[in-house]
Parts: sequence; structure tokens; C-alpha cells
Amino acid sequence: MANFLINSLGGIKILDIEYLLFLQNFRNSIGDAWTPFMQWVSDFGTSFIMFLPVFIYWCIDKRTGLMIFAANKISLMINSLIKLTCCIYRPWVRDARILPAGNAIKTAGGYSFPSGHTMIATPIYGGLAMLSRNKFIKIFWAAAFLITAFSRNYLGVHTPQDVVVGMILGLLSLYAAAKIFEYLDANPEREDIFIILCFIAGVLTLVYISYKSYPLDYNAKGKLIVDPVKMQIDSWQDTGGIIALAACWLIEKKFIKFEATGFNLRGVILNLIGMIPLYFILNKTLRGYLVSWQGAYWGRLINQFALFCYVMIIWPLVLKIIKNLKKN
Repeated sequence: MANFLINSLGGIKILDIEYLLFLQNFRNSIGDAWTPFMQWVSDFGTSFIMFLPVFIYWCIDKRTGLMIFAANKISLMINSLIKLTCCIYRPWVRDARILPAGNAIKTAGGYSFPSGHTMIATPIYGGLAMLSRNKFIKIFWAAAFLITAFSRNYLGVHTPQDVVVGMILGLLSLYAAAKIFEYLDANPEREDIFIILCFIAGVLTLVYISYKSYPLDYNAKGKLIVDPVKMQIDSWQDTGGIIALAACWLIEKKFIKFEATGFNLRGVILNLIGMIPLYFILNKTLRGYLVSWQGAYWGRLINQFALFCYVMIIWPLVLKIIKNLKKN
């Protein structure tokens, strides 16, 4: 039985490389015509996608936006735990014939399993699909996370099992968050306990990834195949999200208590204005400074606090002030 399982796993490892080579040959046969689109899909799934739940949180339904935030950050914390525990190398490390497309390799350093892009995008797109009432809109969001996952294979930076497990874990994170929020809505007195547990889970994850041992394998040029320090720094950002979310969630709940503006012309315009500093200041200028501060570890964590402070405290406070001024 053991030999059968070993042989089966070995067969899967061979098949996944053959699948990536098939996609690579297809890319080459069409002159990389689809590569820019797949690169855009992949990049959107880890950058601009976060503006979707922010808009829902500010404008449409505060609770729904918060649930999607929680699902996304739980998914990322799980990704960090598994990725830095399994320490599985990228496809091109396993087989030199794999040549990633375009500039995908620049954002695909470190370990491979499971796919981080997939685990970022799946809870958000999946949450939007789950909460959409229109059947065609549901299909659109479902297709969005499926093509995001596929783009990682198409670009040659992840194996099929990387993205399949990433999708499963992302969907499980979304399902868990939805059920937890359903329970908290029925038992609001338990919400503070859940927030504190999220904070503690994030801190324990940071402690674990910071002090565990990592493989130190070198390539033919004498360079580390994967620098564990870089992976730890990236994970401080990913896991820091759940810590920042929990802290800002508690502050907003106790002191801000804002209400979504509503999906109307005034609300849409106000919140589109709110997106401007979120992008140009926090996501670009401030992030560029913070990610290199204090050896990047604390900088990444503080950057997450800056983002969630703006999303959950600063702009909601502005919206609340504007609402009170209108009443007067």
C-alpha cells in the first residue's frame, strides 16, 4: 500500500510538470499573445482586488465587507502557515525546462505550495459570488477566481496542486468566515472573543514562522534557492493583516460605529473619493517607505495597520462626520 501511494505521488509530480510544459508550448505557439492578459488577471488578484470589499464595507453593507475582509485574512494566515511549513520549491526549481512567462517570476519568489495569489483572490471573488443575487453576476465572480487560479498555471509559476489546494483552502476560509459571522450575528456578545482570538492566532503564527527552521539549499551558482528571511518578511505582511484587522475592528466597533453610506450617487462619489488616498498614499507612498523600515519585518506589519486604520477608522470617521453635518 505504501509503495502504491509513493508511486502515485511520483506520477502526479511528473504529470504536473508535463501539464505546465503543455501550457508553455501553447504559449510559445501563439507568440505569448495571451500572456499580458493572464499577467493582468494574476496581478489584479493581489492588488486592485482589495478595493472591492472596501467599497462594499463603506458603501453597500458594512457587515458583508467585514466578513470578506475576515475570510481573506484568515486565508492568508493559513497560506503563510502551510507555505512556510511545507517549504516546497517552485516548478522551475524542480525542472529547468519550466520557463515562467513575462515578468511573472518577479512576483513569484519563495515557496510554491499553496498558491498565495489564489488564496487572496478566492475568498474575495467567492464572497462576491456568494452574496450576489443575480445568477449571471454570480457566474462572473466565480469565473474570475477560476481564471485567476488558472493564470498561475498558465504563467508557469505554480503547479496544478498549488492552485487547487489554494482554491479549496480559500473557499473553506470563506465558508468558515460566513458561518462564524452568522453565529456572531445571532450571538453578538461573543464577537469580542472572536476578535481577540483572531489577534492571538495572528501573533502565534508570526512567532511560529519567525523561529522555525528552514531548508538552506543552494543552486549551482552558490545562491540560496529560497531565502527564508524574505519568506518570513512576506509572511509578516500576510499574517499581519489578521492582527491589524482584529485591532481596527475592535476600535471601530467601540468608538466609530459608522454606517455604510448606501449604494446611491452621493455614497458612490464619496467613497470613490475615499479610494484616492487609499491608493496613492497608503498603497504606494507609505507602503514603499514602511516595507523597508526596521528590517522590513515591523514595517510590513505597520503597513497593514496603516491600511486597516484608514479603511476601518479614518475614512469611516470622515463619513460619519459628513453624515452628521448633513443632519445639522
